[in-house]
Amino acid sequence: MAEKIAIRDAFGAALKKLGAVNDKVVALEADVGSSTKSGVFGKEFPDRYFNVGISELDMVAMAAGFSTTGLIPFVNTFAVFLASRGGDPINSLIAYDNLNVKLCGTYCGMSDSYDGASHNAMSDIAYVRSLPNLTVISVCDAVETEKAVFAAAELNGPVYLRLSRAAAPVIFDDSYKFEIGKGVTISDGSDVTLIGTGYMVQKSMEAAELLKAEGISARVIDIHTIKPIDRELLIKCAKETGAVVTAEEHSIYGGLGSAVAEVLVQECPVPMGFVGTDGFGESGDYEELLSKYNLDGKAIAAKAKEVLAKKK
Repeated sequence: MAEKIAIRDAFGAALKKLGAVNDKVVALEADVGSSTKSGVFGKEFPDRYFNVGISELDMVAMAAGFSTTGLIPFVNTFAVFLASRGGDPINSLIAYDNLNVKLCGTYCGMSDSYDGASHNAMSDIAYVRSLPNLTVISVCDAVETEKAVFAAAELNGPVYLRLSRAAAPVIFDDSYKFEIGKGVTISDGSDVTLIGTGYMVQKSMEAAELLKAEGISARVIDIHTIKPIDRELLIKCAKETGAVVTAEEHSIYGGLGSAVAEVLVQECPVPMGFVGTDGFGESGDYEELLSKYNLDGKAIAAKAKEVLAKKK
């Protein structure tokens, strides 16, 4: 079994590592630094760390100001609060003025499982993806997390970085080349393409193994950058396999599935299925919740078989 590392821990370590080589990086947090792990950066660089308190709107607005001085602010809080309470200045300041701010939404999806529906982030991608100028990244493991943090810092412009609380199996090694806007083929297949993002990449890999046992060849793709999305890869996969299933720990409206459908309906329409949610969550064990809400390998495999039945 692959080693598991919590995405939030990988993020904290990566931010500290980035801070050591780039003195323009500052971090802001909304009194949850021990949870988001931005506090790791704060302990190392206290003069570049700002706890704004439980005021996400003010935190984002402060980051906007910092960015106009040449600093590179990394804003940290739970994804559900960043995209909602911080939504106004993200839109009116960060996106509108195309500012160089990195918005780090942790505890995404249902990963803050025991805090329930109020802390689940199931619509954040839909919001930030709709804003002009914003790059949207959703990472799947610890290696991709570190690569994404450094890539975000190098990109001149606003970035939304979606991060899980959960311990995720490590998929990649240090040789992995992360490129914003370019998806990754995890494994090849000829019958159907499973397109995952975040924690659902691992679940898509599990689904591919289940399908393989039934004689179905499934290709697995990691779409870490939801905006700008890798149109070329999506079209290639649709043409070669003739069927697509998307999997995301997010609403089926406005997220990865919608982004993929927008490309394929214009360029290469094929039978397509969506694995995601359409409702609020609840408190409980993370993996049990994923299974209850049909966000696991079995659900993805079942959706793939539904789509294959429609394939010409």
